[in-house]
Amino acid sequence: MAALSGLAALRAGRGVWRLPARLSAGLPGCWLRRGYVVGRAESPPTFGLLFDIDGVLVRGHRVIPAALEAFGKLLNSQGQLRVPVVFVTNAGNILQQNKAQELSGLLGYKVDPDQVILSHSPLKLFLQYHNKRMLVSGQGPVVENARSLGFQNVVTIDELRLAFPELDMVDLARRPKNMVIRTGDWILQEWRVTSIDGPLLVFWQCLRNDFAAIEGILLLGEPVRWETSLQLILDVLLSNGNPGTGLETAPYPHLPVLASNMDLLWMAEAKMPRFGHGTFLLCLETIYRKVTGKELKYEGMTGKPSILTYQYAEDIIRQQAERWGWSAPIRKLYAIGDNPVSDVYGANLFNQYLQMTKRGEKEHGAGGQQKQRPSTTQSCVSILVCTGIHNCQGPGPKAPTSGGAELPFHGHRDFSFSPELLEASHVVHDVNEAVQLVFHQEGWA
Repeated sequence: MAALSGLAALRAGRGVWRLPARLSAGLPGCWLRRGYVVGRAESPPTFGLLFDIDGVLVRGHRVIPAALEAFGKLLNSQGQLRVPVVFVTNAGNILQQNKAQELSGLLGYKVDPDQVILSHSPLKLFLQYHNKRMLVSGQGPVVENARSLGFQNVVTIDELRLAFPELDMVDLARRPKNMVIRTGDWILQEWRVTSIDGPLLVFWQCLRNDFAAIEGILLLGEPVRWETSLQLILDVLLSNGNPGTGLETAPYPHLPVLASNMDLLWMAEAKMPRFGHGTFLLCLETIYRKVTGKELKYEGMTGKPSILTYQYAEDIIRQQAERWGWSAPIRKLYAIGDNPVSDVYGANLFNQYLQMTKRGEKEHGAGGQQKQRPSTTQSCVSILVCTGIHNCQGPGPKAPTSGGAELPFHGHRDFSFSPELLEASHVVHDVNEAVQLVFHQEGWA
């Protein structure tokens, strides 16, 4: 199966880059260390590296061997990084410190939690929603992740389902067995019990109905029970945050929705790509539009390919350089990934944004609280590897013929199809070749 159809631009005129043979043999005035060539006196780096994780460094829980070779080049003899590095992943169902621990074990060097940017990390900038009561969807430590981002008043899908058991009706086994009547501030719940003597006893329990209204929705990643999450999120949107009531007309604009990770597909151990959170968002958007006739709107979307995610990564790179005493400003970022629709598109979109900013043109609205410090980064270079979603050896999608149907674009609805943004600056076999390419470009090899 072609993982990403409609992306013929990826292969048009782009071969797989290989390190020139003469560089691997060593040059006069240089010395070999850990199998690569560097100058005698290394100047402070003026570039930083943004690594995707799945399909670039790992496949599922297995490290890709080329990643170990790449980090052999990136570390000095003391085991310290020679350039600023961040890991920018669209994953989000894990705590930041746990992801750093996992990467440390796989790559053989200590990854700092601050170097890990999860898909939802930039939501820290959305201060205006941090005190609102938010319904959070996803899996894993969703409450801990939400609180680490600054959201202090969150309700999970499971908590909402327990408060309103009559809303979750798809799975017959989970349907409530007892009748529930809601009236004003009270809930009447029926209980049926068979006594020892045989007759059926029916009684009612009176409970307070003090479930506070929900003020927004926080989508951190794909949930496990999609039918439950889709139903309850839609209930909250259609009821203006009061799912126990019914409104004759759905409110519009609806409650604020924040989402992270737009990947339609991602690569694990399986030979074919797996559904990502972008597929869940597509389901939610489609159902909402079918039910209301209106478009679901997002107050913020984070994760690649959003500009805000790259701004956030740029800021972390700069902080890293300052903390490690590298005085030269960071002028260029290299983004290494395996997914043309998120990694390549995002890096190229950010590069386009940087060029527009340099020319003094109006900036894109990225959402959240904007950075105060001016950017010193002049460009962002996209590097595509062939160890994940993108397969250099595959037949590849064919360009549509004249008069033929338009091939599908696997990006999110809010990001328009732009063929030039899907074309990587460089295509290499794996992450080790990507690092060699960067060093070659920067005169470090």
